[in-house]
Amino acid sequence: MDWNIENEYFEKGVKLICGTDEAGRGPLCGNVVAGACILPPGIELPYLNDSKKLTEKRRDALYELITENAVSWAVAEATPAEIDEYNILNASQLAMRRAVKKLSPVPELVLVDGNVAREFTLPAVTLVGGDAISPSIAAASILAKVTRDRELYELDKRYPTLGLAKHKGYPTKAHYAALKAYIAGNGSIPDIYRRCFLKNLDEK
Repeated sequence: MDWNIENEYFEKGVKLICGTDEAGRGPLCGNVVAGACILPPGIELPYLNDSKKLTEKRRDALYELITENAVSWAVAEATPAEIDEYNILNASQLAMRRAVKKLSPVPELVLVDGNVAREFTLPAVTLVGGDAISPSIAAASILAKVTRDRELYELDKRYPTLGLAKHKGYPTKAHYAALKAYIAGNGSIPDIYRRCFLKNLDEK
């Protein structure tokens, strides 16, 4: 992955650029997690790419490299309750803003994965598919994905019958079946679920 995107802004005099991306927009449960990262300009991190294109082992290795070498990095979240209140797009944006706000030093420019950048207090540029073309965003995507997966492993310990460690909360057939069985046995939906994602649960 080259530095062409960031270099355009470095050449214009921007010194501190951060990338931000989220993980977990599609799952039925758990937080949506955002990463934000300022990398040293031009750093080469082996196999750096969109987190979805990497194996879990490679993501974990890159997570360690990123956290060791970044100028600054952060993760932040929006909860299932916030997703229900604001919708998943707005909650994802909220998580990204929270992550960027935790960075120190403060970046001069934010590269946001996707085509939406809402209410950032810093100059923000959207990049569709940014996690595959911008090292800063790719690093943020790995921070977000690894953090969220680790959270799902912890949730799996709390709710072992739901299979969360396997499907990571995504809407698979097995997940719907396990959730229905859980509700039948316990009489309620666990508070880790996004109610707005379960409106058609009876049809699944």
